[in-house]
Amino acid sequence: MEKMLVGCFLLILGQILLLPAEARERPPSRTSSRGRHSRTHPQTALLESSCENKRADLVFIIDSSRSVNTHDYAEVKEFIVDILQFLDIGPDVTRVGLIQYGSTVKNEFSLKTFKRKSEVERAVKRMRHLSTGTMTGLAIQYALNIAFSEAEGARPLRENVPRVIMIVTDGRPQDSVAEVAAKARDTGILIFAIGVGQVDFNTLKAIGSEPHEDHVFLVANFSQMESLTSVFQKKLCTVHMCSILEHNCAHFCINTPGSYVCRCKQGYILNADQTTCRIQDLCAVEDHGCEQLCVNLLGSFVCQCYSGYSLAEDGKRCVAVDYCATEDHGCEHECVNADGSYFCRCPKGFALNSDKKTCTKIDYCASLRHGCQHECVNTDDSYSCRCLKGFTLNPDQKTCRRINYCALNKPGCEHECINTEEGYYCRCRRGYTLDPNGKTCSRVDHCAEQDHGCEQLCLNTEESFLCQCSEGFLINEDLKTCSRVDYCLLSDHGCEFSCVNTDRSFVCQCPKGHVLRSDGKTCASECPEVQRHIRLGDHGWGALRTEPPVPGSRWPSANVRRHLLQ
Repeated sequence: MEKMLVGCFLLILGQILLLPAEARERPPSRTSSRGRHSRTHPQTALLESSCENKRADLVFIIDSSRSVNTHDYAEVKEFIVDILQFLDIGPDVTRVGLIQYGSTVKNEFSLKTFKRKSEVERAVKRMRHLSTGTMTGLAIQYALNIAFSEAEGARPLRENVPRVIMIVTDGRPQDSVAEVAAKARDTGILIFAIGVGQVDFNTLKAIGSEPHEDHVFLVANFSQMESLTSVFQKKLCTVHMCSILEHNCAHFCINTPGSYVCRCKQGYILNADQTTCRIQDLCAVEDHGCEQLCVNLLGSFVCQCYSGYSLAEDGKRCVAVDYCATEDHGCEHECVNADGSYFCRCPKGFALNSDKKTCTKIDYCASLRHGCQHECVNTDDSYSCRCLKGFTLNPDQKTCRRINYCALNKPGCEHECINTEEGYYCRCRRGYTLDPNGKTCSRVDHCAEQDHGCEQLCLNTEESFLCQCSEGFLINEDLKTCSRVDYCLLSDHGCEFSCVNTDRSFVCQCPKGHVLRSDGKTCASECPEVQRHIRLGDHGWGALRTEPPVPGSRWPSANVRRHLLQ
């Protein structure tokens, strides 16, 4: 409580003393690039000299990714220049550095580069847009490792000069930020995170210091960043208690509104007095897995072993000192460490010779009546029987039988399964060939494989092919060509007059003036009278009436009768 009262008193006193002070380097009035005429910087009239003699190491980290357009990039530079107006910049007061980042990090100027505010302003205005990715975590890591190093102008931690990062971003980081930002805060760096537009607020909170309401800000667009100028003027120009009080923090002093807190380096934790630090006992709080001893280190631990033991490769187990490795033991197979010495040992199936170093293979097959039908094989501590290829051991573990792979595997052969010494294969019957799947069979198409020469039809047989003819044809003596079948010649057709071949048989035909009777062989006259056929010499066939003419009719003349029968 007493510390808080003293802090508040000094804060009020500091503000009273600073109000009438003159600024070391007042900036000339300027016209904004955004079209405003001769404006006064925010809060300049009231707090223009409120940062007089204020010591701080301030590094701006600017998002220069391709998502930031040219106009917005100019707004960012304008915002930085506005912040510079109320800072007392110089080697002994506030030092300013700036890095911008995209896919890579570019150090525009370090804490030691410039000694006057006007030089810093000119450098900010000359910055070029990178227009690449958004590697925010990489930029914070650069600030932690390089920008705040003493080589780049940061003052030693023992001087308790506040270290401040002000980061401006408009996009989602393409790398991890939470871990590196936490590491930066643990070293005592105060981080202000400013998000513009659609930035994930949880990402901003992972970057900024706590309490988040004092260190994390989100605006809708780059033009609204101007509204934060007066906010940062108050925050950056507040009296830092770590600078004016005897805080006695063993490691880091972190300023808070009107007071301070002590923080420890990584690997240490704060003691109950809230001032001193002790190494964190990771051996006590973690399941270290050490077999014998656990020893704390800064932020970690190591396993160790008692005297006479050494740490194994896993870094946890302990093994006795290896005398076998340190002496020329001469063991043929295995050297075994004993208390203060060693001895030789043989693997299973071997016996140690009288020299206590070399080993001899035990031949169980030679010393016993093994009874193996095929082969006897020595094992580590006995023997076993083994069968030749294509055989398997019977239940008596001595005799052998041929392996029926076809029965064991059920291979699915369409025709035949053939056992071999080491497996099986499928085989097809004569006239068939094995398909590519090795199981099914297809008939051999000899007609397709050869130039058979058949005039009409080719018929596959089991081992070859033969030619055939279509119906109505007979195969010739060459067994390839075909001739039409003369059914009239081959058979006793029985036709009364003419026999005519067809595609598959024959038909009988009658001369003109006659029709075929229902028996398909004999002919009848088209005239209704019953006739008797006679041969009329060269004039063809005729008919001789045997019945008297119809009453009232006359016999036709001989010439007429012949004509009718032609």
